[in-house]
Amino acid sequence: MTRRAAHGGANQRGVALLLVLWACTLLAILLGGYATLARTEGLQAHYQFAQAQAHYAAEAGLMRAVYGLQNPQARQRWVGDGRPYTFHYDQATVTLTAVDESGKVDLNAASPDVLLGLFQAAGVAPAQAQKLTDRVLEWRNPVGLEGDADSQLAAYTAAGLDYGPRHNPFASVEELQMVLGMTPAIYRTVAPVLTIWSGILSPDPNIAPPLALAAIPGMTPQQQQVIQATRLKNANDPSLVVNNGTTHSVRSEARLADGTRAVLRVTVRMQAGQAGAQPYTVLRWQEGDEE
Repeated sequence: MTRRAAHGGANQRGVALLLVLWACTLLAILLGGYATLARTEGLQAHYQFAQAQAHYAAEAGLMRAVYGLQNPQARQRWVGDGRPYTFHYDQATVTLTAVDESGKVDLNAASPDVLLGLFQAAGVAPAQAQKLTDRVLEWRNPVGLEGDADSQLAAYTAAGLDYGPRHNPFASVEELQMVLGMTPAIYRTVAPVLTIWSGILSPDPNIAPPLALAAIPGMTPQQQQVIQATRLKNANDPSLVVNNGTTHSVRSEARLADGTRAVLRVTVRMQAGQAGAQPYTVLRWQEGDEE
């Protein structure tokens, strides 16, 4: 074998070794990618399973709330005044609150005095509160009942809006954000005590949240203190609380040990006593805390 041939064979072996090293490196990269992908998919599957588990636990909480609010034993009946109730279900801790809609301000039924009182209690200046009250009445009432429709539309147009009052009842609480003059800050303050399902002129003072309680015409700070003190005194004995209404907003939050959580916000109307009927009707169903 000549020296040239020996040198050529060594070069070929070097190239072959280099190719093998490149192939091993590529294979290692591919295997690493597959391992990462498998791990990612595993984590996603675990997350989805945990989310599903928390979601169904929150749904179980809703069922528990419906029963608790209608419990035939008065001393064990839940009270729809926003107080928390907690129980454990399928490795999840479920926290529930229920608020009777009759304690809120009904956007479609509240009297002008109640609406005005609500906005003022929310910290809105009297003149602006009166304007907001007028705008709400314009929005919910038929054409002609609250002034000239053309001038109302012109006010929205002047504000750069491409719509005017609907002249129909509010279809949702969220629709209030479209009313001229309603700011995000005011809406965030009043939204928790608003409803479209009570159908009453004024909130029930026995269960109204503080802001809704302050909106009741003639309600003084002293009267509010007396009402709230009475509630606190009777808080541990549901039998002393006025019977729950038929419509409630329930918030059910389920939390697993690893921190996974699911939140349901559901408004339900009870239908107890109707033979063969479902015990409740869902009026609104929202998942999560965002509006």
